Amino acid sequence: VVLGDAGAGTSNQELWPLVREDKQNFNILIGSCDGFFIIFRRGPSQFCICNPVTRKAALLPEPSGQYNFLIGFYIHHPTGEYRVLWVSTSHLFSKITLYILTVGYDKPRHAIVRMPAVSSPSMQQKLLTGLSLSSKHSSPVHHRGSLHWCLHGAGDVTGDAGDIIVFDTEAESFRLMHSPAQSCSNRKLFDMKGTLAFWAGSTPSFTSMDVWVMQDYEAEIWAFKYRIELSTVEASRQLYLSSYKKKKKTPHDSAVQSFDDMAVLNEREVLIRFNDKHVLRCDIDGKFLGLVNIAKSQYCMSLTQHHLQESILPIPSHEMQG
Repeated sequence: VVLGDAGAGTSNQELWPLVREDKQNFNILIGSCDGFFIIFRRGPSQFCICNPVTRKAALLPEPSGQYNFLIGFYIHHPTGEYRVLWVSTSHLFSKITLYILTVGYDKPRHAIVRMPAVSSPSMQQKLLTGLSLSSKHSSPVHHRGSLHWCLHGAGDVTGDAGDIIVFDTEAESFRLMHSPAQSCSNRKLFDMKGTLAFWAGSTPSFTSMDVWVMQDYEAEIWAFKYRIELSTVEASRQLYLSSYKKKKKTPHDSAVQSFDDMAVLNEREVLIRFNDKHVLRCDIDGKFLGLVNIAKSQYCMSLTQHHLQESILPIPSHEMQG
């Protein structure tokens, strides 16, 4: 689902299905790039690339492993090719391999894991495992021609070298980067108007959220940006309801309990999920700007970091590549 026309009045905001499901298929949004989405469809299991504007779709050929995890989708700027990064596992997860598919070709190619800090085969296997788990938790952030993941459960691999893994899409090599010194299980990277940013729940119950931005990319220096407090948002929200809703009672299912996930609309406005039916819209000072509803409330929702730049580009094919 997507938020339509972010510049419209808050009272008119609703989330609507972009790619509808049917009774036989269950769709999961995996990646986005330049007007294309990659969707995982169950029944039968397959990965599709689609342009929701032109309503065209095509199957993506997968590696030959038993289980395949699509961990990245990006444009290779020197060639203009759209590429997909896979982690593929053999039976019983005895071997994990990295593959790269150029969209439009019929077979992914095997890629070598090049990373100075991780040299032994066993460490490479652990790294790819952590990468596949991290991609399920959060999509990578495109920044400066590289993909960035906030690595989860890979401390035994990276040590003190950093907990953000960076994939250079041109050199096809990995490196590690440090995140802000804030320990929290609920944390994600995101893009804030061309700047790499990081948010984390700053309390165990996720009642406040800290946002950091990358101040110096080369030196890996982060700067604290702002904190959003649940109590501030809730107080502002009650004032809003009293003023504009004539003290109408707040439905129980729209009660705010914790900050579950976040997506950035612009430099001052964010969307915050707090249950599977509603999204808060507020500014960085914690001022409540409205409650965004899921259309007709018949869907359950998770908030992603994917953005769609609408286009009428055709899906690349082998003939086009030739």
